[in-house]
Amino acid sequence: MAERMLQFVRLNQQTPDKRAASVRREDFNEIYDEFDTGRATQQASRCSQCGVPFCQVHCPLSNNIPDWLKLTAEGRLEEAYEVSSATNNMPEICGRICPQDRLCEGNCVIEKGFDSVTIGAVERYITDTAFENGWVKPVKPLRELAQSVAVIGAGPAGLAAAEMLRKQGYQVHVYDRYDRVGGLLIYGIPGFKLEKDIVIRRWKLLEEGGVVFHLGADIGGAVSFADLRGQHDAVLIATGVYKARDIGGPGSGLPGIVPALDYLTTSNRSNLGDAVPSFTDGTFNADGKRGVVIGGGDTAMDCVRTAVRQGAVSVKCLYRRDKANMPGSMREVKNAEDEGVEFVWLAAPEAFLGNDSVTGVRAVRMHLGLPDASGRQSVEPVDGSQFTLEADLVIKALGFDPEDLPVMFGEKALEVSRWGTVSVSNKTFMTSMNGVFAAGDIVRGASLVVWAIRDGRDAAAQIAAYLRQNATAAVAAE
Repeated sequence: MAERMLQFVRLNQQTPDKRAASVRREDFNEIYDEFDTGRATQQASRCSQCGVPFCQVHCPLSNNIPDWLKLTAEGRLEEAYEVSSATNNMPEICGRICPQDRLCEGNCVIEKGFDSVTIGAVERYITDTAFENGWVKPVKPLRELAQSVAVIGAGPAGLAAAEMLRKQGYQVHVYDRYDRVGGLLIYGIPGFKLEKDIVIRRWKLLEEGGVVFHLGADIGGAVSFADLRGQHDAVLIATGVYKARDIGGPGSGLPGIVPALDYLTTSNRSNLGDAVPSFTDGTFNADGKRGVVIGGGDTAMDCVRTAVRQGAVSVKCLYRRDKANMPGSMREVKNAEDEGVEFVWLAAPEAFLGNDSVTGVRAVRMHLGLPDASGRQSVEPVDGSQFTLEADLVIKALGFDPEDLPVMFGEKALEVSRWGTVSVSNKTFMTSMNGVFAAGDIVRGASLVVWAIRDGRDAAAQIAAYLRQNATAAVAAE
């Protein structure tokens, strides 16, 4: 018998069981167990079906969350999957890695006093069940169209756009520099948040639907951007942003100080079974080392939790603001704390110590001042408050900036913003070059996977409109 809704007054919030910290420290498997059917149904029934669903309003994809929660509560899981996947190309991934505590769940109207609905866990359950039952099918367009689109980048924005365009029958070719599909989903995000077979499963589904992948593609090098434009009717740039922000100061060039993305990529490659010399020789391996991670975002949380699993002697996270001002997900901070990570709040690096390699970080205490132009409290050093953290491995997780695409692609006509992101029309996603579009982090700046999916979907709609217009004009000219 299906549970009726509004059960939040009777049922407490429950998340899927989490493996004990002492156990999960030993591997890179996901830390949450799956919901069973009974618990998923019960938790979905806690939704209040409110008139103005703030969970949906604060979801970048505007997912119809109350609808698929109600369907789940009624045991209508195949319908729930259809509703969920109608607005999201990767619900099984968003259910795992979205910071729900800052988005849908954080804006649930029953949150205060009753705890929000566990939206992310139910979303994951719905799609995993759909895959298990064979409800997830490859794309089958109603008709094939001759026009083709090149998508540069096989990350979430590129994959979302590729699927939407393929659904309409366009010939879609995805070009990526890496040897696997997924971008940061495969190489940036650790397996304890997103196991890689989940990403590979989505990749193979797209291939079955007719999307053609060109991996190891050197766009702007072996393959010129001009040649790519000549081979396709439209081009979408969805490369993401990968250039690590750096930090200076005395000793910042010492061996043992590494960028976060290089560190995470090496770890993920090793876990995928690749032979990675920089992991084997210890360059990007925290085993037996005292690790210090600088930064306070989700990438920093990925780094500290990876270092724990690699066998670090100790792991400290150095962040210049306090816990309340941390940009990363509080859920991830809690998981890191449970796994033994020590947070050093209100502290910033001043210098790096060592001769042949790093041996420590000299830091200074900070205090919060008045809000700056962004609205966040400014930080100022406390005079005479210097202290030293011992370290054999320092990981810089300070965020990412875009690479210089006009130089990489050899296209001076490709305009960029003052932040180095690709400039596009707010309405059409088209760049300064006709027929060339851009979406995702390369336009928005480093952001969330769910925003990249949204941008990819929106860009695909504009590309399709452009191609239809061109097709109509070509017929009229005949």
